[in-house]
Amino acid sequence: MTLYQGLYRALAAAGDEVWVSRLPGQLAAAFADSSHGDLKRWQQAIDDLPDLTRSNVDLLESVRIGHAEDISEEIRAGLREQLQQLHPWRKGPYRIFGIDIDTEWRSDWKWDRVKDQIAPLRNRLVLDVGCGNGYHCWRMLGAGARLVIGIDPTLLSVMQFHAIRKLHGEAPVYLLPLGIEDVPPNLGLFDTVFSMGVLYHRRSPIDHLLELKACLRAGGELILETLVIEGDAGQVLVPEGRYAQMRNVWFLPSCAALMLWMRRCGFKNIRLADVAKTSVDEQRSTEWMRFHSLADFLDPKSPDLTCEGLPAPVRAVIMASVE
Repeated sequence: MTLYQGLYRALAAAGDEVWVSRLPGQLAAAFADSSHGDLKRWQQAIDDLPDLTRSNVDLLESVRIGHAEDISEEIRAGLREQLQQLHPWRKGPYRIFGIDIDTEWRSDWKWDRVKDQIAPLRNRLVLDVGCGNGYHCWRMLGAGARLVIGIDPTLLSVMQFHAIRKLHGEAPVYLLPLGIEDVPPNLGLFDTVFSMGVLYHRRSPIDHLLELKACLRAGGELILETLVIEGDAGQVLVPEGRYAQMRNVWFLPSCAALMLWMRRCGFKNIRLADVAKTSVDEQRSTEWMRFHSLADFLDPKSPDLTCEGLPAPVRAVIMASVE
């Protein structure tokens, strides 16, 4: 796909030949007409986006493209309708030519919790695993990264990213419709790897940690964010059924247990950077995500419990490096 020619060149320049050779086939399979029944509709919405001239862009303090004054009310109304064709928008927020895409998640809050604690991203090669529609990828680019690659197998998220990228213009940031298992083993390419909101969805958290480690070059940094519970190094919650109505939640460790897992996997300089309870102000239903959200998944009599009677979502951020 022509959208990814710049990525092929960047990977080749970084010394990677294995993934460059595999990517065209992986992308062709992911974007095949049979991959999702709504793919053609989503692609048409992106194709119909107008070519607009933006006065400026802010990726450092937000993800804002253009100003309201750059386009007419009529064009903005049409643009809003086209972007709504890609509902539901989970990660954000975005401000696009005066349109506020008020997404389900205040992903900017999560970014604020990590941005000042990570190694500076300037001129670094960055991988964002399970990146959703790429909101944090844009913030990483705004922080000075040389190349940002996001991977997420959810095709709608990828199409949302392509819509934002078309309105932004060419940039060294790409989102691939792939999972971590599609990345070549022992790649050892990236200076920084993010995995935020992924670990608890993996049936084998140890394997996920090892996959992340294998993506990092020597001296590289991992930023891991995941659901946790209180307790010592022996405490791990395995939901018997759903967790906060999510079917695919497998392991919620204590912070101490997670840091032990990371030591066993060979990570160094492991440190707990943040622990925060997820609030209904950070994750909620909006005009851009009109389905149920966190408030519907908590016990109405006790917000400290999920509707299944399990501890309500608390997320920790842990930093580590590899030698």
